[in-house]
Amino acid sequence: MISFDDFKKIGLKIARIKEVKEHPNADKLYILKVDLGTEEREVVAGIKKAYSPEELQGRLVVLVDNLQPATIRGVESNGMVLATQDGDTLAILSPDKDISPGSIVK
Repeated sequence: MISFDDFKKIGLKIARIKEVKEHPNADKLYILKVDLGTEEREVVAGIKKAYSPEELQGRLVVLVDNLQPATIRGVESNGMVLATQDGDTLAILSPDKDISPGSIVK
């Protein structure tokens, strides 16, 4: 188990997906351009089997915004979109109201 103090270190913010691109080196990955209110970032996400680009465009998601950048199949990813999986069903975590990009998840 992690301590509550460690959990508080995780930066969770609302982001809006602005652009969805195919990953050039992976069949299951998208490259997402996300808006965090004060900045835009590229994030690599393994959600291609569950969502079409049209389903993701404009969608609000929960993003871990303070991860160290990671190179995934040759593309730098600057965050992580949160999702849950139940068997073969993958679902992105999204707010149920229209929340401004950059809002902090508490």
